[in-house]
Amino acid sequence: MTAKKEFKTGDKIVYPRHGVGVIKSVVSTAVAGTEQRMFEITILSSGMRCLVPVTQAESVGLRKVADKKTIDQVFAILKDRAFKIDTQTWNRRFREYSQKINTGSVFEIAEVIRDLSVLSADKELSFGEKKMLDTAQGLLASEIAVAKSRTEDKVMVEIRALFS
Repeated sequence: MTAKKEFKTGDKIVYPRHGVGVIKSVVSTAVAGTEQRMFEITILSSGMRCLVPVTQAESVGLRKVADKKTIDQVFAILKDRAFKIDTQTWNRRFREYSQKINTGSVFEIAEVIRDLSVLSADKELSFGEKKMLDTAQGLLASEIAVAKSRTEDKVMVEIRALFS
């Protein structure tokens, strides 16, 4: 049995597909005539505000920001070149990588960045793949920046330097 994740006001969290956010408050609101407690979250990169029911936090994938040890493992994935390049069609690859990004896992996002960056050295990425690479880099850079107390720009330069 796994311990239930507990979040509180002020916690920095990761909301899959949206990125790093801060829990601003826990509010009560009526939904379909029933009182529900909601996390009010502000996404750092966009300023977007969202409400997530406290009871649904785990099922939507909310998690704490990765720790430094996890970030070290992420950089090991980014540096790894001992993997097989995926040769399936771009739309199949796009679907697979979209699923990885949607998990919110820093490891899966790092794999997408690594795979697409290495692939781009051999061939031109499609428009969708380029957009996906930018999205994945942005999500990962924002989390690493928070975890390591650095600017997102510096982290982005560091990630891109691994593939130049």
